[in-house]
Amino acid sequence: MRSAAHLIETQSDIARGLRQLAEADPRLVPVIAQAGPLPLRRKPAGFASLAEIILSQMVSKASAAALQAKLEARLGNITPEGVLSLNDEAARAVGLSRAKAETLRRIAESLVLAEAPERLDLDHLCECPVNEAMALMTAIKGVGPWTAEVYLLFCAGHRDVFPSGDIALQSAAQHALGLENRPSARQLARTAESWAPWRGVAARLLWAYYATAMKRDATPLGA
Repeated sequence: MRSAAHLIETQSDIARGLRQLAEADPRLVPVIAQAGPLPLRRKPAGFASLAEIILSQMVSKASAAALQAKLEARLGNITPEGVLSLNDEAARAVGLSRAKAETLRRIAESLVLAEAPERLDLDHLCECPVNEAMALMTAIKGVGPWTAEVYLLFCAGHRDVFPSGDIALQSAAQHALGLENRPSARQLARTAESWAPWRGVAARLLWAYYATAMKRDATPLGA
């Protein structure tokens, strides 16, 4: 079980992480100043939040919000049972692509069907080590590293998760750190190693910096 010390729960945790990051990497000091206050952006653990992340994959924030609104209009609360009640025609009617619909169904089945090939406990992910949580989530087809990392960061609250495959984080790092080229996911992950154990705050910082410098909010989930 993870202790509260390994989670980001409050603005005080964010402030503590920023202090540690500034000491660990002086390049981040002006980035912290320019980014301004960092929102906590925590979401409740559970299916509805994970569904919101799935809806945001590979689309703009406006498109994701529109999908979310249509799905909520159809189902009310977004639950595993509600998603499983949608046939293919109903899923298309609310704007779900085949891939998103199938991923949501697989996740829903993993939560409510005893015979599902992969079983998932979203609350348990808040307590287990990151590597274990990542393995449990990505075992479900359609849930890739980015989706798992965003859930663990914003919903489970793990403090040392860094979605290095996120294009906005890569662009922000290039601009903030004065890099010649946008780093690859592997290169950015290597850079972020020096920010442990506060990589979750570093990710929030770079998203906030991206919003300030690029004038566009690309953080996966709203505040």
